[in-house]
Amino acid sequence: MSRIGKLPITIPANVTVNVGSDNLVTVKGPLGELKQQVDPAIAVEMNENIITVSRPGDDKEMRSKHGLYRALIANMITGVSEGFTTNQEFVGVGYKAELADGVLDMALGFSHSILFQLPKEIKAECISEKRGNTTLKMTCIDKQLLGQVAAKIRSLRAPEPYKGKGIRFVGEELRRKAGKSAKV
Repeated sequence: MSRIGKLPITIPANVTVNVGSDNLVTVKGPLGELKQQVDPAIAVEMNENIITVSRPGDDKEMRSKHGLYRALIANMITGVSEGFTTNQEFVGVGYKAELADGVLDMALGFSHSILFQLPKEIKAECISEKRGNTTLKMTCIDKQLLGQVAAKIRSLRAPEPYKGKGIRFVGEELRRKAGKSAKV
C-alpha cells in the first residue's frame, strides 16, 4: 500500500466535500471552492467526516496515482479552510519589488525592470523595510498554483552561490561557495 495514499483525510467542520459520479471532487470552505478530477480507476469514498482513497490494483501507475490524488484532495481541504502562504525575499543591492494592480514590478539588477502579472487567485503584498530586504508575501487557496508562481518568480533571478544575491524563499538554506583565495 502507498504510505500516503492509505492515510484517511479528516474533513473540518466548516468544509463541505462532494464527490460526483464522474469522480469530480468539489471542496467548499470559508476561503473559496476548488475542484479536482480524479482518475476513474481510483475510488474516493466518504464516511461522515472522513475521506478514504483506494486503488483497484497494485501496478506502478495505480500506486503512484493513489498517493497523488490523496495528497491533492488533502491540499484542497487545507487550502479552502486555512490557505497557503509563501514568503520570498529579494537579496542584493538595488533588488526590490513593488505591487500595483496585480502587476509585480521587480528591479533585479538588469538594465530594465521586470513586470510580472500575478493570477487573480493570488493575493500578494510587498513589505519593504529601511536597510532591509524587500519581502514578497503571497497567499492562495490553490497550493499548486501558488508554488508554480513562486517558482517562476524565483527563476527570474535565482540566488547565486558566492554572495547569495537573488530571489529566495524566507528561511531557505543556500549552499555558499568560497570565492578566490588570496595568493600567499
